[in-house]
Amino acid sequence: MTLCIVYFSADGRTRAMAQAIAQGGNGTALDVTKLTDADWQTLDAADAIVMGAPTYMGGLPAPFVQFIEHASSRWDTGQWCDKLAGGFSSAMHPAGDKLNTLTSLFIFASQMGMIWVGAAETGAPVVPANVGINKDGSWVGVTASPSDQNGELLSKGDLETARRYGERMRASLDRWT
Repeated sequence: MTLCIVYFSADGRTRAMAQAIAQGGNGTALDVTKLTDADWQTLDAADAIVMGAPTYMGGLPAPFVQFIEHASSRWDTGQWCDKLAGGFSSAMHPAGDKLNTLTSLFIFASQMGMIWVGAAETGAPVVPANVGINKDGSWVGVTASPSDQNGELLSKGDLETARRYGERMRASLDRWT
């Protein structure tokens, strides 16, 4: 069962999330700006595709929109139908309108006939032991914003949330297939 994480990252934050999801889910991270024909074949054969991009001005950045436009050629054949799907986004601010980006990814996945898997981790203060986990309280997908700690791109909690989401995607694959 193959899990692919396809992403665009301008400053490294979304790439770090993609790598954490790949680590947690034993998946492969693919940069949309460097996709080869072999990468497209990998995506077509994948059992699950998790998509991620930073939120720019409340929406998806152009390189990820180009990926969606290219991938939509699989719509009329149902090539991605019944694959598991998920999403993640980062933004400069804690709110940062990341929900709009996740909603766009969700709608794309739905139009492709994919089955969306949302986030499930509950952080503190609801679960006191989960300090820093899902600090944005996002359930549609995983979100993150820049870390305030020692020049790190993302907080340890945001990266751990992404890693756990990868585990959730892997468990969903195991259950679904």
